[in-house]
Amino acid sequence: MNTHIASQKKPENASSSQVQLNALLEHYQNGQFGEAEKLAVSITQEFPQYQFAWKVLGSVLGQTGRKSEAVDANQTAVVLSPQDAEARYNFGNMLRELGRLEEAEGSYTQAIALKPDFVEAHNNLGDVLKELGRLEEGVASYKQAIALKPDNYKAWDNLLFMLNYYPQLSSAELYREYEAYGACVSSANKRQFAHGSRRS
Repeated sequence: MNTHIASQKKPENASSSQVQLNALLEHYQNGQFGEAEKLAVSITQEFPQYQFAWKVLGSVLGQTGRKSEAVDANQTAVVLSPQDAEARYNFGNMLRELGRLEEAEGSYTQAIALKPDFVEAHNNLGDVLKELGRLEEGVASYKQAIALKPDNYKAWDNLLFMLNYYPQLSSAELYREYEAYGACVSSANKRQFAHGSRRS
């Protein structure tokens, strides 16, 4: 499950803390999760208001299998910066991992309210709605993800899977959805082929 970590906002005080945050981002981006965790813990203890450090800590804890701790760190990131769509998305991912689906739904919905073009949040909301048995709403979420990013094959796969169990859809309508997917794949392949042939 993807987490989102954008570059941090510059802290209000010392430049030494900016150096720490830059090092934290570098460790995280290079997959040095042990180093990233140590530094994130150190920063959150020294500067508990630095939301970015909590966001990275939540991601590292989640990726290293400590989901309950990750939920707590992600929740702190959301509390410190309620308008951060990425923090709400990451929080939703951890809630979903723990099976807290209604809470995950709420977190994804808030992320989308803050950033309506957040493709991954639309897709993951569709996943949660599918798991909650709310097919119609799940279909709508996947369609929104596809509308925002037509070559989003994960959303297409999920949508087509769900539509096979969608009683309101006729076989002709289902066929049209598969045709739309085929057209999308064909168009992407043509673009890739044209781009590749221009380079040679």
